[in-house]
Amino acid sequence: MAKTKYDVIVFGATSFVGQILSRYLLQHFGLGKSLRWAAAGRSIDKLNALKAELGSDADSLELIVADAADETALAKLCASTRVVVSTVGPYALYGEPLVKICAQGGTDYCDLTGEVQWIARMLEKYEDDAKASGARIVNCCGFDSIPSDLGVYFLQQHALEQFGAPCTRVKMRVKAMRGGLSGGTALSLLNVVKEAAGDPELRKALVNPYLICPSGHGGKLRQPNLKFAAYEPDFNSWMAPFVMAAINTRIVHRSNALLDPPYGPEFVYDEAALTGGGLKGRMSATAMATAMGGFMIASAIGPTRKLLERFVLPGAGEGPTPKAQKNGFFDLRFYGKTAAGESLRCKVTGDRDPGYGSTAKMLGQAAACLALDIDSKTRGGGFWTPASMFGHTLIDRLQAHSGLEFALLD
Repeated sequence: MAKTKYDVIVFGATSFVGQILSRYLLQHFGLGKSLRWAAAGRSIDKLNALKAELGSDADSLELIVADAADETALAKLCASTRVVVSTVGPYALYGEPLVKICAQGGTDYCDLTGEVQWIARMLEKYEDDAKASGARIVNCCGFDSIPSDLGVYFLQQHALEQFGAPCTRVKMRVKAMRGGLSGGTALSLLNVVKEAAGDPELRKALVNPYLICPSGHGGKLRQPNLKFAAYEPDFNSWMAPFVMAAINTRIVHRSNALLDPPYGPEFVYDEAALTGGGLKGRMSATAMATAMGGFMIASAIGPTRKLLERFVLPGAGEGPTPKAQKNGFFDLRFYGKTAAGESLRCKVTGDRDPGYGSTAKMLGQAAACLALDIDSKTRGGGFWTPASMFGHTLIDRLQAHSGLEFALLD
């Protein structure tokens, strides 16, 4: 690739996550050093306010004005950088023009979307363009779906090392988690439900576990899909549905199709949240499942969806306080079993609020990894997943710089 002015441009730098990401990049990389980065958004006033908030260390931070719908401005922005990292969601509403420009122009791209229906549309429209131009497009580089995708990858690499074969059955269970919800995430979730409520074909597509797998992927097995409380014997605990499973499982299956070696055509994967044993655990699982079901029903109905937006969910630009982000954490457990019955366990933990404090660090390191570590000969153009693009290279970065830990368990 020709020399560019920047390694990374943060597009949407004044959004809730964009501000956290900009602060992290400044603290970790500085300016004009190992990573040349700039901040972009649609309002120069908001960009200047962000720069002022970041303090004197950001005096030389370069600002770029570009609107998500202005393809001319986006093309100019993309021509100046190796990687664009986007925090502008809901992506189904605002994300397509940037992906189009990157895919057609050869600029690498990563984001933190969890909108699987949008990813499916982008694959259909722009995957051939990305392969032709050399653009590497990597979606889901936040809490959804780096811990799940790289957690399974980590487990499978150790299974291959210890047993000479991958695990054909893997379970991810959320052992513990503390974090808040931002307005952007709430809008994205509501938009997915709204789209599905009005589109029978989309509802049918969303239940396909292989929705974003490439053609000829070979996956045919029925995949588990927990819909209510159930007992989990492999963890001696009750469990409830996990809200991020819908996107995480699809990303993991796409990784299986793209990786060499893959996890195999008999691979089965699911996710759930643990609630503990005994009557208390069962009651907690039942309450969690009931609450999630009620939320999804309310989100699908116009009048109740408006009530949720007005009185329950945070608004655009709102989210957890810095203290809440710092006090947040997550602890994910993975259990895998090979076709021969050999088993392995590992964990992935993070030291910040999963959706924001930790996501910003994951997204920042993914962008740096894409810009600095993975050359075009190693991974060519196309739509990739975190595991298939980055593998252990990003795991090493996350453990060294982002407060994540990947560890085998006895």
